[in-house]
Amino acid sequence: MRARIALVYNQPETDCYANPHDEAAVVAVLEAVHAVEQALLELGYDFVLVPFAPPVEEIKPKLAALQVQVVFNLFEGFYGAPETEALIPEACEQLDIAYTGCPAPVLRLGLDKARAKALLKSAGVRTPDFQVLDPATLGTFHLNFPCIVKPRADDASNGISETSVVHDLAGLTRQVEFVSKAFGGDALVEEYVDGREFNAAGMGNRDCLVLPASEIVFSLPEGLPRILSFDAKWQEDSAYFVGTRAVCPADITTAERKQIVQTVTKVYRLFGCRGYARVDMRMDKTGKINVIEVNPNPDISPGNGAARQAEAFGLTYAQFIDRIVRLAMERHGGFSDLAPDDGRGQSGDYAPSAEHS
Repeated sequence: MRARIALVYNQPETDCYANPHDEAAVVAVLEAVHAVEQALLELGYDFVLVPFAPPVEEIKPKLAALQVQVVFNLFEGFYGAPETEALIPEACEQLDIAYTGCPAPVLRLGLDKARAKALLKSAGVRTPDFQVLDPATLGTFHLNFPCIVKPRADDASNGISETSVVHDLAGLTRQVEFVSKAFGGDALVEEYVDGREFNAAGMGNRDCLVLPASEIVFSLPEGLPRILSFDAKWQEDSAYFVGTRAVCPADITTAERKQIVQTVTKVYRLFGCRGYARVDMRMDKTGKINVIEVNPNPDISPGNGAARQAEAFGLTYAQFIDRIVRLAMERHGGFSDLAPDDGRGQSGDYAPSAEHS
């Protein structure tokens, strides 16, 4: 009997978004759902679509009732509660169901940017110096300007705009107060690295295959800081959206590629990533790679991020999705009940080449 897959995602809640741009960010998951659905059809898998909506108490019993062997996890958490992203893999572990992507502890670690950066520093991975601040602790600030101010625990570039990069105490105070009020928590303040920006996805369980890196290339009006803001991702009529593009594979030297691959591999293993994850990096003025953020279970929509990098590596989108499913089964104990792969899922198809390893 072939394995049955549940394609799990968060159902958009169209009546509760604070503004249209929030809605655009959340419903974008449906693009990935549709693409993965088409890939699973092409690959011959037996699957069912399973949207999840609150309350959280319904997640585990709903999963238990599905009688599936694999969960393809595109769940990003309920709107306004990014911490709920970890509930799907957590429930799958309890129910002994294989699932794609990273385990719950890795998702929680990736969401807590301060804890993630502390782990990076403890392991000797270069990352910008940082502090966690709120309006009451601004007096303890001791970093070097310019700095960038972000919500400590959020994703999808929420809270990141041209005002996020600050150059003095007045700007710092304004931005920390904004983040604390808008996101109901601490602000992560880190020294701003104004260098080339890269990201690269890793795939694997025990081992990590690093896909070709992307570079984020900025062509912004004078005065706008070179950052991947919320508008750059979601507001199509903004200067950031128009002036930000990803180039993959990145135009880098062999030495720069080696440095990126070594960094991603070390971080992937340090965090305990499984399946797939993306590491965001910036090059400082000395040419050294600094890790900005680690993104377990990043966007896998066609033409974006990890999917673009998989294509640059030589995989079709269906092969990329097949590999994600097979990594989930590998971690759970084997491939014996998977659908026939027509030669697309053999491990040799994904062996790192000398150029990319």
